[in-house]
Amino acid sequence: MSAYELRKSALVAAATGQKREIQYPLKADGKPRYPSEIYGENVFTLKTMAKALPKPIFASFLKQRRGRQNLDKTTADSIAHAVRVWAMDRGATHYTHWFQPQTGTTAEKHDAFLSLVSTFTPGGEEVTPIDQFSGGQLLQSEPDASSFPSGGMRSTFEARGYTIWDTSSSMFVQEGPNGTSILYIPSVYISYNGDALDEKTVLLRSNEVLSRAASDLLNLLEPEAHVSHVYTTLGTEQEFFLVDRTMYALRPDLKITGRTLVGQLPPRHQQLEDHYFGRIPSRVMRVISELELECLKLGIPIKTRHNEVAPGQFELAPIFEESSVAVDHNLLTMDVLHKVAHRHNLRVLYHEKPFKGINGSGKHCNWAMATDRGENLLDPTVRPETNYRFILFLLAVLRALQQHAALLRVAISSSSNEHRLGAQEAPPAIISAFLGDQLHEVLNAIEENRPLKNFSVPQFQSIKVGGTVLDVKVAALPNIARDLTDRNRTSPFAFTGNKFEFRAVGSKQSPSFPVTVLNCAVTAAISEIAAELRAQKGSKPRLSEEDKLVVIRKYIGLTKSVRFEGDNYSEEWTREAERRGLPNIRTAPEAFTYLIKDKHMDMLVKDTGIFTASELRSRYHIINERYAKDVLIEAETLLTIIGQQILPAAFEYRKTLAESAAALKAVGVEAGPEIDTLNEMTPMVVTLQTQYKALTAAVNAAITHHSDDSNEHARLAGETLVPAIASIREVVDALEIIVADKYWPLPKYTELLLTI
Repeated sequence: MSAYELRKSALVAAATGQKREIQYPLKADGKPRYPSEIYGENVFTLKTMAKALPKPIFASFLKQRRGRQNLDKTTADSIAHAVRVWAMDRGATHYTHWFQPQTGTTAEKHDAFLSLVSTFTPGGEEVTPIDQFSGGQLLQSEPDASSFPSGGMRSTFEARGYTIWDTSSSMFVQEGPNGTSILYIPSVYISYNGDALDEKTVLLRSNEVLSRAASDLLNLLEPEAHVSHVYTTLGTEQEFFLVDRTMYALRPDLKITGRTLVGQLPPRHQQLEDHYFGRIPSRVMRVISELELECLKLGIPIKTRHNEVAPGQFELAPIFEESSVAVDHNLLTMDVLHKVAHRHNLRVLYHEKPFKGINGSGKHCNWAMATDRGENLLDPTVRPETNYRFILFLLAVLRALQQHAALLRVAISSSSNEHRLGAQEAPPAIISAFLGDQLHEVLNAIEENRPLKNFSVPQFQSIKVGGTVLDVKVAALPNIARDLTDRNRTSPFAFTGNKFEFRAVGSKQSPSFPVTVLNCAVTAAISEIAAELRAQKGSKPRLSEEDKLVVIRKYIGLTKSVRFEGDNYSEEWTREAERRGLPNIRTAPEAFTYLIKDKHMDMLVKDTGIFTASELRSRYHIINERYAKDVLIEAETLLTIIGQQILPAAFEYRKTLAESAAALKAVGVEAGPEIDTLNEMTPMVVTLQTQYKALTAAVNAAITHHSDDSNEHARLAGETLVPAIASIREVVDALEIIVADKYWPLPKYTELLLTI
């Protein structure tokens, strides 16, 4: 069957194939179960653990979880026995330590609960099968540390590494094949020497240091508060594309690189602005509904689902959770969505820019800080102008951006996100903060020691962040509350009511590292502000209002350069940012170099202690190597597609045109149209073949290039291969318009984007 016939049969199958339906769980009386009744049923929660363990054992575990004591063998064995019984009652035959190596995804190795006990008798050995899971097996496992990215910290022959149970994240079971399931144990991953080899270890460290710094500042501001713990909250808005799996299978570029390396936009795509918040296609709705049911069982609180801007693009958003749990849940959601889409003959695409010319996908990270009493430290309350606690924490975040914007740029940099950032659909590479007119005015008024301007009715004396009333002037409709801060979708880091939205994070990447870097930068800023407050306080028993205002005014002035309320996409902002001294880092390889600059290394290693110097340099090598490898894979994939599919298709169509023209001339018929088409495409084919040879040479040069500097490899790939890939694409996309559809070897954008 030809490629054309495969494409058409895939279209027919998509339109006429059998639709997968599942039964929503029902109560005994046949009525549907409420989501709250299903939520977390496959999770070994603290409540479940408390029921399964003796009270002293559970109390001991809680002390360990709060960092007050180590987990002893008796407690570990008791928990292991309880969770094994609980999991096996739900069909579990295996367990796995589930961790996050520096590959951008998760990893797991399954071990069976089944064990054999040998008894030796005069008659010989007798083997008895038992189901067993010890405390030692629960606490740690041993994957091969040499087979994961380590950035040179581990040699190939140094293979020992450890996964260790993260007791702050609940264990859960996932359904496996043939009615079985697997017990998942969320874990961190370290080397034999204790170095962090994963994303989660550093995230947990950053949460702890931020908690200490924020608690210290709170107790300095309010000595009677006695705050002992501050945690970061996170909500990840996950964007993605869904395409027909048969069409996906016919696109080698999508399968290998995650994005289309060639492809021409259809006449209608997103320009009518009718896909965003439009009706979710029924096939997609079945996928998302099944996903939500799976997530409910896993205790993942999916709150929102909707169409995104581009055709075939969608978004899921959860209720906010503690940041390390939210990261686990985001990665788990991505994995479950992949499995569920497969069941519906669809493929999920997480690449930040799978299709040229339409919007790419991000993972907007909504981040805030909260106390152990549930108080959001970024809540402006009714009168933010006198809420000095809020303003100081707000200024700490701004100070973090002002001091370490380049480091945040590192945290979002990759070969895939490079295609999205600054493309008039996503935040630009310049990191700045949007506060909104009202908070912008609050800070300006405090700095200038003047009354606030009025934003609403004349008698409004202070800014009520809860909103004003908006009359829609339709009698049948009620008045609605209007936020006093508009949204700025062009800002990479926008304040949105009681949190910051870090919009520049890529859809494919784990949110762990971006959140870790943000936590670290904010921790350093909080500590700096606390030191300033202590110096201002001097020997006084407590801070006065004037002491606070002195420090507040100082940091309003220091952080003014990073505040921007306008259009981040505009050329004017680029010029203004340069005048302000803000870094405009245009490429990922350039960004990577900032990770090991003294200013940022000192903050990450000395000031906060989140990383060791070796861990940071290891990460530097890993991200550079990953960038170079990703680009090289794209280049080699494109060469394969051009050499084995595009050029042969063009040759065949040229031959058909030539034969047709010759046959027409032979019978005295005008062959001008055929000859015109032949003349139009021939220079394109010649150019494509020339560029194909040039890319081949560039790939060989990149492969044979020897240097101990990993950043040099990344820069070489970015400076030679990336533009060569883009140039070839222009020619191929022009050819796609000319070559007859029956000769084109790849599914087109129309088929990929509009066949769901």
